[in-house]
Amino acid sequence: MSAVAQTAFRVHDPGFEDVLGSDARLELVAEVDAHEGPVYADDEDALYFTTVRRERVSIHRLGLADGSVVVVAEDANNANGMFLGPDGRLVVCEQGTFDRPARITLVDRSTGVAETVVDSYAGYRLNSPNDVVVSGDGAIWFTDPSYGHLQGFRPRPEVCDSVYRYEPVNRHLAIAANLFDKPNGLAFSPDGQTLYVGDNGRPHHLVAFDVASDGSLRQRRIVAVGTPEHPDGVKVDADGRIYVSSPTGIQVLDPTGRLLGEIDLPGAVNFTFGGPERDTLFVTADTAVWAAVLNAKGA
Repeated sequence: MSAVAQTAFRVHDPGFEDVLGSDARLELVAEVDAHEGPVYADDEDALYFTTVRRERVSIHRLGLADGSVVVVAEDANNANGMFLGPDGRLVVCEQGTFDRPARITLVDRSTGVAETVVDSYAGYRLNSPNDVVVSGDGAIWFTDPSYGHLQGFRPRPEVCDSVYRYEPVNRHLAIAANLFDKPNGLAFSPDGQTLYVGDNGRPHHLVAFDVASDGSLRQRRIVAVGTPEHPDGVKVDADGRIYVSSPTGIQVLDPTGRLLGEIDLPGAVNFTFGGPERDTLFVTADTAVWAAVLNAKGA
């Protein structure tokens, strides 16, 4: 890692000390175009991410041992959020264009070849899938806000802004929840029994649902209130603490929404746990990748 920043951790509750431990630090990993979808691949010790949307969005790979950056997919159809699938391929949210459909794909890490998983709901086109996770039963969950239309690169929406659940076995796509303005980041609790969703519209809420045995969502509740454009990224550590993007960087909450502390990194977009010990929070911030080395481990 090429540079070390001043320690930038603000404690709001004694519980944050457990996250920091005795040697927490924030380090600059690489100055690189890294916007969204960070995914850590432990078999390569590498970080995958999507670039800022300009003429096109690409998927890049950052080798953490040597700092090398290679292009996996030159034109990834306005890709945004990503997740490492059970078969080792990247599960990718492609927001689409006017000419290319928005879809969820599986992308081979070595070739960049994309295979469509789903691109419509009940015959209606998706809006612009934003973030994705895979649950323990293999189901693919993703958010589908209408940002693409609002930002001028997708047609008018045909479906409401929703959270979807896709079952690969029977190829069934269902709306899991749709009481959102702009559903964005999402993450499961360590036991898989709670789903957290960031609503980045009006109002700006972090919402939690109980996940039933059949995969349905119940008991919607507000965990925390965000600010304009936040929360975006959402992750959970092994002890159930919630990490959400904020204007100051990243806020760390307990499962009830109590603010424990903050990682001061303005411009932070999204993040993921990684490293050999799963104790490093890799953060994409548009112009760089940062690493917060913590005492906490990813779920």
